Amino acid sequence: MSADRPLPEPGEVVVCTVREITSHGIYVNLDQYDGTNGFLHVSEISTGWVRNIDRVAKVSQKLILKVIRINRARREIDLSLRQVTNEERRAKVIEWKREERAVAIIEAVKKKLGFDDIHERELRRKLEEEFGSLYAALEAAARRREKALAPLALPENEANAIAELASEKIVPPKYEVGALVEVSSRSPEGIEQVKKTLMSAANAPSAEVHISYAGAPHYRVRVTADDYKQAEKALDLVLEKIKDGVGKHDAFSFKREISRKYGGSS
Repeated sequence: MSADRPLPEPGEVVVCTVREITSHGIYVNLDQYDGTNGFLHVSEISTGWVRNIDRVAKVSQKLILKVIRINRARREIDLSLRQVTNEERRAKVIEWKREERAVAIIEAVKKKLGFDDIHERELRRKLEEEFGSLYAALEAAARRREKALAPLALPENEANAIAELASEKIVPPKYEVGALVEVSSRSPEGIEQVKKTLMSAANAPSAEVHISYAGAPHYRVRVTADDYKQAEKALDLVLEKIKDGVGKHDAFSFKREISRKYGGSS
């Protein structure tokens, strides 16, 4: 095993492939660390007594495990199954599936454009350094197409191929925030004035705004955008416009509602 291959950190949750099953534990390969070897002792499989390890896993099966100890000098990694929470397991599975999808997209780009393994590795390195992960890069390309890749100064045909395939395979998530607004006017033309104010406020840059009637004098404002901060900023702008649009003797107040994330590839 090469000494310069990366190792995980203690507490990290990793995807592993079962290599060998013995009476005292399970030997695995860490998929995301170039197949680095790890060991799952029988005492870390379950909080209870494990009578038959063969019933826990099979050779070549994937396991989500947590790193509990590392001997860096000997490159020995001890793992745990029982210490992985359901939430950690769910999050890791999503991350792993996304990573596999991202790798498949880049391989499809490679095949389409006919470049070699060295070029593919360099492309992946550039995308990961710029966006933090390969999937994040492709999600950005799916959302903003070639514009997202502009900082990398890639060849035009390369940027086009990445954006095209990412758009086909990845659905970026949307973020929705909202508020319940109370607004009323004492003016004889109060109803029309409120309507005009709400219609004017519904125009927000880089976001979708939907204002609906929720029973006088309440209105529900929902703002949808590509990321949470963008949605929050747009909602603040809409509320400020509504506040500025009502008269000084009119009533205005609001109550934030639960935000949510929807869509997105998993």
